[in-house]
Amino acid sequence: MVSRDGAQQGATSAGDPYVPDHGNGGYRVESYELELDYRVNSNRLTGKAKVSAVSTHALMRFSLDLVGLRVSKVTVNGRRPVRFTQRGGKLHVWPAADLPADKPFQVEIAYGGNPKPSDSPWGELGWEELTEGVIVASQPSGAATWFPCNDHPSDKARYLITISTDSPYHVVANGRLVSCRTKASRTTWTFDQQAPMATYLATVQIGRYDVLEVAANPVATRAVLPRQLVRAFRSDFGRQQEMMELFVRLFGPYPFGSYTLVVTDDPLEIPLEAQGISVFGSNHLDGHRGSERLVAHELAHQWFGNSLTPSAWRDIWLNEGFACYAEWLWSEFSGGQTANQHVAKWHGRLAALPQDLVISDPGPEKMFDDRLYKRGAITLHAVRLSLGDEAFFGLLRDWTARYRHGSVTATDFITLARAAGVPAALFPRWLDRPALPPKPRR
Repeated sequence: MVSRDGAQQGATSAGDPYVPDHGNGGYRVESYELELDYRVNSNRLTGKAKVSAVSTHALMRFSLDLVGLRVSKVTVNGRRPVRFTQRGGKLHVWPAADLPADKPFQVEIAYGGNPKPSDSPWGELGWEELTEGVIVASQPSGAATWFPCNDHPSDKARYLITISTDSPYHVVANGRLVSCRTKASRTTWTFDQQAPMATYLATVQIGRYDVLEVAANPVATRAVLPRQLVRAFRSDFGRQQEMMELFVRLFGPYPFGSYTLVVTDDPLEIPLEAQGISVFGSNHLDGHRGSERLVAHELAHQWFGNSLTPSAWRDIWLNEGFACYAEWLWSEFSGGQTANQHVAKWHGRLAALPQDLVISDPGPEKMFDDRLYKRGAITLHAVRLSLGDEAFFGLLRDWTARYRHGSVTATDFITLARAAGVPAALFPRWLDRPALPPKPRR
């Protein structure tokens, strides 16, 4: 719909068929400022969000994603409250006057309720209560369970997150902790994330945690975990610093100011990555490094997924194939099985499975299929064998430097790899056809 002066209603989707009801058109977000108050015992969240954005064309209406929480007030550009409605996981806002094209604007939203995960084809996503505390796991579409947002990875923004909660609990969120103030029985934590971040990587973790300083160099690394898990953590994460040093050497400088490892008192089915943070469950600690490959996988996501974020979900292999290959690189460089041995093992297993997955466009129902992870990793091994180690790791460092803190596509990587000397036929064979090619060889 277009008004008399040409203003449009912003699209209520990012146009991504993998998440057709998420993301919005008509603007891009520059920053989110979130002021949250959370009561652990009652699971009550009260929030104020200031969203600073720039219109991409003249707007008479725009939308944000928000699921399960009720909005009480909306203002645009500091004016009196404006008209809004909520339906279908969307907050629709009508400014008092049409917003001109290519101009900054601010939306302030007061909201609250009892947050809970949202149902999705990939299970329950978003804000979830633990036995004592909270975990937020939003990939790919759960961010809207706790703040109004443009919930698509192509729209990265800066964040300032302030959260007040009961003082016995420790809070972790993305970015640098800039203040922590206690008043009576409440503590307020403020985190500043200046590096652009996709909504699915924004997180809050709350629990009865101790803080353990793991390393100062090459990256400040800390762990936040229940006291009774510290001994097992020291064993299971005992090679974390060596892992960080290796990945910095192979992938380039760590892209954020620090790295935080959270271990919840509850078991988790899988670990979770957020920007600058990885989250593990108590079940991932056994005192014998039984989950070390997952430690490597989640750390690698800080480069591949968090700093370099896919512009569309069809390119999820840029996250998961790279992180899976990082597991094999850690194994090889730390004295375990070589990447070539991992490739031989997994190629044989993939060959025995259905050949119905196209890595370059797996479809939403298969975007987290383990075959995508493994075949994406084998694709990178094929690139490595084609180029040789020096040129291959140079390619990875060029990739992470050129697109640092940006949004990327598979075409971006393929173009860079082709310029480095990878044959034109390699990527179509591995990425665009369901049939598994022969095991890569030198």
